[in-house]
Amino acid sequence: MLRTLILLVTGLLLMTAQAATLQLRVLETTDLHVNIMDFDYYKDRPTDQYGLVRGATLIRQARDEVANSLLVDNGDLLQGSPMGDYGVSRSGEEGWVHPAYKVMNLMGYDVANLGNHDFNYGLDYLRKALQGAEFPAISANVLDASTGDHVFEPYLIKPCVFTDTAGNEQPLKVGFIGFLPPQIMRWDREHLEGVVTAQDIVETATTLVPKMRAEGADIVIALSHSGFHSEPHEPMAEQAVNGLSQVPGIDAIVMGHAHKVFPGPVFENDTGVDIKRGTINGVPAVMPGFWGNHIGVIDLTLEKHTSGWRVVDSHSEARPLTGPDHKPRVEADAELVAVLAEDHEGTRAFVGRPIGEACSEIYSYLALIQDDPSIQIVNDAQIDYVRRAVRDNDALNALPILAVSAPFKAGGQRDPANYTEVEKGQLSFRNAVDLYPFPNTLVVLKITGAELKEWLECAAGQFNQIDPSSGEPQMLIDNRFPNHNFDVIDGVEYQIDVTQPARYDDHCRLIHLEAERIKALSWQGQPVNPEKHFLVAANNYRAYGGKFAGTGAESVVFASPEENRDILADYIQRQTRDQGFVCAAADHNWRLAPITNPALDLRFETSPSAKAERFIEAHARHGMTFLHENDDGFAVHRVAFH
Repeated sequence: MLRTLILLVTGLLLMTAQAATLQLRVLETTDLHVNIMDFDYYKDRPTDQYGLVRGATLIRQARDEVANSLLVDNGDLLQGSPMGDYGVSRSGEEGWVHPAYKVMNLMGYDVANLGNHDFNYGLDYLRKALQGAEFPAISANVLDASTGDHVFEPYLIKPCVFTDTAGNEQPLKVGFIGFLPPQIMRWDREHLEGVVTAQDIVETATTLVPKMRAEGADIVIALSHSGFHSEPHEPMAEQAVNGLSQVPGIDAIVMGHAHKVFPGPVFENDTGVDIKRGTINGVPAVMPGFWGNHIGVIDLTLEKHTSGWRVVDSHSEARPLTGPDHKPRVEADAELVAVLAEDHEGTRAFVGRPIGEACSEIYSYLALIQDDPSIQIVNDAQIDYVRRAVRDNDALNALPILAVSAPFKAGGQRDPANYTEVEKGQLSFRNAVDLYPFPNTLVVLKITGAELKEWLECAAGQFNQIDPSSGEPQMLIDNRFPNHNFDVIDGVEYQIDVTQPARYDDHCRLIHLEAERIKALSWQGQPVNPEKHFLVAANNYRAYGGKFAGTGAESVVFASPEENRDILADYIQRQTRDQGFVCAAADHNWRLAPITNPALDLRFETSPSAKAERFIEAHARHGMTFLHENDDGFAVHRVAFH
């Protein structure tokens, strides 16, 4: 009996000696898009709504709260603001370090994942920029097209020493593995085709996570530049976190790409999601918005047993830079602001170069409900470019030339300040970038009239279906539909009947076979023949994407090496040279079909600014009555279509 008791006590003592509890905080930034400074370079003024220099203060506070922390970035770092373009312009200089890495090196990042937009300027530039990072960059599902080897390190196993809850030091090998959307092969085809291949995220994780465990990783954190939806995983999915969360051996997931906030109310009804704890299928997860407007925080409680470390509890949250009243909660980190001083002023000068004169204001306040000057000028420039490019091509120059663009800045991301605002008078490159923020290149597609109609049907999915007999308030715009998918095609005329159900969802998947929103589609006053061919000037992202009808590599007839926004800037310069100014007046080639119900109460949200009010009064093609400013800061108007 005594011997049994001694053995039992000894065993308990050994278990106690072996057991340990460790609290580990994982901090994430993602989708910064070179918004390192708290500055809006499009409007040339400071902002307190985003910027890593402000996020750094939140990160410092979050680190000070705990004994153990790690800091990661989840991609889409190098492209997306004028500072990114400025970085490209300086990258050939001796000793150049990308502005983002100047700051992140000082902040002490542990590892960074790559996102799809980090490939927008090409692999050579990406590699050059990464030379300035004093921390590893990983990407597991991008392979060399010739050898099948990983182009970047697929994962990192980092030996760390942390302090447990008893005050003892504990060694812990933390594994990080990075993923990005395999769609980069379409989106950046001109840079990547024949050079790399991209693999399915979940398949890659299923192969490599066990390998990481075998190599000694105590825990595995997935850096997934991919978002979440609750549908079952499909091969090569863009939003793959649902499937990724079900891969054995992954202890936590930091997300990105979708520019959403998780945990958050938008996900509360999704299967497998626990909003309170911040888990997906039981796995701790976080996604902190975009542009540094949030930081991601995952708190893990680890217990050490004879079998190793195990996550026994967790909590996730996305901490915002601003409060519910949109007022800042923190100030910028003064040291980081000082480090960026030269690059900041350099960026301002870079985008401040004059390129022409505008005969009127170019605002996007109404771009979602009527034809709009901010889209018109982009499409005018694209049509002009293609007309000159195919002038001597007998196979193409007889075909009608159309152009497509979308409202890149029309209140997207639920931001009432996110609108294009180009003033009358002198134009600079800043204005061209405001009108066209991305370094896309121009690509020409050859499509049929039937494909043209289906393309427009998918774009028309941005509208809610309206009950024409109701007098109750109805919102015109479905805020779940991305603004950048609301394609406007110039060169034809059409109407959109919002009383009909959407034919397609926001992924251009057919959902109502009999539905038709596009009415009176015509070219030069005649109904469009479904078999007639058209040229469509688009960007490479749209052209190769394959989502909209008529898109995909098989439809491409001409690919320009020039960026769409450089084409726009050149158009502005030539118009100004030839006639003293450029005019961007909308030609109103599309409209919402009239609804004959005087009691109809349709609602539309736009900027609350006095400038927007004046523009609406002067240019709205429908009667609009201001009602109130909502909790998100948008001005809500009643719109009359009768």
